[in-house]
Amino acid sequence: MSISHRQTASGRPLRVAPAWVGGAGTAKNEHLLPVREAVWVWSVRRYARLALWALPAAAVLHGWTTLGIDTPTGALLVTVAAGWLAAIAMIALAGLLAGSRTRRSALFGLLLGLAGMAVTLPLAALPEGAVADGSPLSADQLHLVEVGATAAVGAGWVLLGWAVFRSRLVNPADGVLLMLAAAAIGAGAHADRPLPTVGALLLLAAGTGLAWTGGRLIPKH
Repeated sequence: MSISHRQTASGRPLRVAPAWVGGAGTAKNEHLLPVREAVWVWSVRRYARLALWALPAAAVLHGWTTLGIDTPTGALLVTVAAGWLAAIAMIALAGLLAGSRTRRSALFGLLLGLAGMAVTLPLAALPEGAVADGSPLSADQLHLVEVGATAAVGAGWVLLGWAVFRSRLVNPADGVLLMLAAAAIGAGAHADRPLPTVGALLLLAAGTGLAWTGGRLIPKH
């Protein structure tokens, strides 16, 4: 990095580094980022690296709900917590892939998955066959909406898994596991055990691999 020398008020030389990563922005290095943008990119990548651990946590909570075990806090709270962690993991994974060649697939997967979660989480609070007061939809129509929203979440994870598989940034096997987990969870949402549990185990394996690999992409400090 080139350094320019200037005089301070006391007459001492002042060493000033140009505000560009890699040197001053010239015609030969127009791709270089200003320092403020590089710091912003660093912050996004650091958030994505840490927040990816929300994915295995979401898989554990989702797998717990598929076992049919009564919890002191209730199944609804565990389901909402799993969905919340899954949303954080989706955002983190899309942020991690923002600089890869599959960023468009990751973005579409993120938007589709978040749209599906925004519908499935409120419907999870309704008992089966019940309709909220003032709802213009019948119970059968709400069931179709829930199925469509669940399919949207699964499709979002499939797109994110495909983006991981083709990104050449992390282990492509984690992308395959993520796509298989999305298919198993999406199909198992209205199926008997053990298919939902298998999907949760696949999601746990994919999430652990992505969080571990993603944490090694950039320095910790």
